[in-house]
Amino acid sequence: ESPTVIEVALNAGCEPVALLTDERLINGAVAAIIDRVGDIPVYVAEREVLTGLTGFELTRGALCAMKRPAEKPLSELLSDARRIAVLEAVTDSTNIGALFRSAAALNIDAVLITPTCCDPLCRRAVRVSMGTVFQVPWTYLPEEGSWTELLHSMGFKTVAMALRDDSVSISDPKLNAEEKLAIVLGTEGDGLASNTIANCDYTVKIPMSHGVDSLNVAAASAVAFYQLGNIEK
Repeated sequence: ESPTVIEVALNAGCEPVALLTDERLINGAVAAIIDRVGDIPVYVAEREVLTGLTGFELTRGALCAMKRPAEKPLSELLSDARRIAVLEAVTDSTNIGALFRSAAALNIDAVLITPTCCDPLCRRAVRVSMGTVFQVPWTYLPEEGSWTELLHSMGFKTVAMALRDDSVSISDPKLNAEEKLAIVLGTEGDGLASNTIANCDYTVKIPMSHGVDSLNVAAASAVAFYQLGNIEK
């Protein structure tokens, strides 16, 4: 959705299948995209048609269908990673998109998601992320076995973002001193599962004021990625 996001996807090597554009942009903002997509169908319609397809006037005049990129093996994804994010059961597409945008901007090397998360390549998540889902390496965690043990075996210390009495502040210097960190964020309603918190090396909280006891998971991720991703590369 939108010429900007389509350009990001093409730059990341995604293979286009078909393009639908506002007739008023055929010689304008979409012209360069048409030159790039090669021999695929290009459809033209009135803006009202595009609005009707999505339910909102947010396409900015272009929609492109693309083939789903192949997933990379976990070992390849994490071979040089030092800071990664793990998303557990985050189901809202807007939150997924915002999380990926923060990860891309704030030094996160890869994102791992549990099978119960929203698909990062669904239309809304891609748009909210401004295409960063094509820039940040990501993959699904295996359904079987303990993913915390898997990450430990690969040298990562795990950080559960949760408000508990035994939580340490996100500014604790020992966190940034770790060579490899996996920042674990949970579902919008209940947060992380209790067994996930128990299996992590650290439980970490963001100090808050005015009696606020929690942040939206996407907002919390931006704070966590900024604080814990700010290391010498």
